[in-house]
Amino acid sequence: MQLKQARILLTGASGGLGQALARQLTQAGASVLLAGRDAAKLEALQTELGSSASHVIADLNSAAGITHTVQAAVAFKANVLINNAGISAFGLFDEQHWSVIEQLVTTNLLTPMRLTHALLAHLKGQPEAAIINVGSTFGSIPFAGFAAYSSAKAGLRGFSQSLRRELSDSNVAVIHVAPRAIDTALNTPAVNALNLALKNHSDSPNAVARRIITALQHGRGDHHIGFPERLFAWLNGFAPSLVDSGLAAKLPIIKQHARTSLPTSSQ
Repeated sequence: MQLKQARILLTGASGGLGQALARQLTQAGASVLLAGRDAAKLEALQTELGSSASHVIADLNSAAGITHTVQAAVAFKANVLINNAGISAFGLFDEQHWSVIEQLVTTNLLTPMRLTHALLAHLKGQPEAAIINVGSTFGSIPFAGFAAYSSAKAGLRGFSQSLRRELSDSNVAVIHVAPRAIDTALNTPAVNALNLALKNHSDSPNAVARRIITALQHGRGDHHIGFPERLFAWLNGFAPSLVDSGLAAKLPIIKQHARTSLPTSSQ
């Protein structure tokens, strides 16, 4: 897709990756409808981006928020949906409160599905359209300490693949992008300490935004960001027992750093 022809509904626009995406998309000639809950941040970002941006304030985990956002996207004449909003929580599954688990699954899986469902008829009516679901490496390499988060992101990956196949005869491209760790406020101190202990690599929001934009320009597909994470994602699909063994050796370190906490948000 030519970015100068893209009119994009971007969720999670007030977060670190969302702001990087908004800046790079508008710099490339796209128009962006910024969606999120933080009115002050969205208004400041819109002011920074100028005439290329508008914003809509809504809680996408509510039916009213979905309706309000879809109405704004239709009025905006959006032809691209980027499901970027997400939350994370690090902790052992049996020590996490159920409300945290429920919120993780809702925000990371059910809400992107619901928003896509509500907007799909409009997207099908555009000459060219795209849906980008921002997942996670943990959706392909489910990780100890992130059971609920990994499950939701694995579901988002499956949704992306099945919807892509369902829409293969349409004008709507479905793209799934799976970043590894990103240097944003989504990571708690405990997560940062774990990544340091395990020597996990991370990327800047700007670097990930560039990869997402490249995926939009090129069309359909699955994209894993980072190596060796891309290799381990393939290996987990081919021989998951090997990944089981590798992560079992790291389990004492993961448990050492695991803390039950409320999710952090990129909405």
